[in-house]
Amino acid sequence: MKEDLAVRIGSHPKFKELVSKRASFSSTMTVLVMLAYYGYILLIAFDKEFLAQKIGAGVTSVGIPLGVGVILFTIILTALYVRRANKEFDALNEEVVKEVQK
Repeated sequence: MKEDLAVRIGSHPKFKELVSKRASFSSTMTVLVMLAYYGYILLIAFDKEFLAQKIGAGVTSVGIPLGVGVILFTIILTALYVRRANKEFDALNEEVVKEVQK
């Protein structure tokens, strides 16, 4: 019974659409996060002078706001993923479940 259900779900067109959309979106998000993190690390490794520049007359360097920016960027990307998952991906998932249980 469970194998039959798994086959029906796996072959359902909306399930394939869900998997495709989710994989594409999460891959894009992964690339963006990796670019942000590794870009920052590479900047630390190869351009320390730039990151060490002081902002104004204070003691804060350019690297601090950039580091905070990387963290905020990933939080925003996570929020975007959760929002899309809750609206689009969950709706597709529910449609598949309803149609397969008929």
